Amino acid sequence: MQQQQQQGTQTQPTKTLSLVKGNQQFCFRYQVGEEAKVLESLIEMVNRRELPFDWFDAAVLSHQLGQHLAKELKAYLPKKAA
Repeated sequence: MQQQQQQGTQTQPTKTLSLVKGNQQFCFRYQVGEEAKVLESLIEMVNRRELPFDWFDAAVLSHQLGQHLAKELKAYLPKKAA
């Protein structure tokens, strides 16, 4: 049982999303599996009026997030026979 628990706690790779807007730079680092938390953070940032971060910026970063997810999923697809 302990071996299963130890194997389940392996660290996931860290991914990065970034956006440069004028003189502002937004950078999000997250682990695979935490994508929902990233989306929640983007929404929170849009709602913070003191930040120059809008829905378009959130869309750009969520698109990057989708590309990362697609890459992760592609690794699980069977290889085509040559």
